[in-house]
Amino acid sequence: RHFKSMDALESAKLENLLITKVGKKGGETYESVISGVGVEVSKSIASFFSDPHHREWVAAMRKAGLNLVEKTTAQSVTAVAGKTFVLTGTLPTLGRDEARDLIEKAGGKVSGSVSKNTDYVVAGEEAGSKLTKAQELGITILGEPELRKLLGE
Repeated sequence: RHFKSMDALESAKLENLLITKVGKKGGETYESVISGVGVEVSKSIASFFSDPHHREWVAAMRKAGLNLVEKTTAQSVTAVAGKTFVLTGTLPTLGRDEARDLIEKAGGKVSGSVSKNTDYVVAGEEAGSKLTKAQELGITILGEPELRKLLGE
């Protein structure tokens, strides 16, 4: 959801698609700015739109009525919109799939692992290493009642 329209994506240059980071040994590494898209796909996107033939094809699609724009929905204003959650342990009344669906319907994202990019960890009984890592990183830990409150239930 980084680029809200085909026009925005088309006009992006490779340097706008990648974040440069300096590695521990001084070398550079790259990361895509688009969630869920890797460096190679970002390079392919930039390459695709730098080809005049492809740009003509996209223009023809627009002329034919294709309008690729992200829909704006009410979910984008919820407290969880754009936030990343990790589920761990057994929740009292919600199954994992049900919790995932509720979070995603509210505009959040559910990840399988804890990282510095995680906003919340939802922990139930028998939560393991994900809970420990979240505590080490200072990530907010929620139980099911706090999750439901955050979701507006």
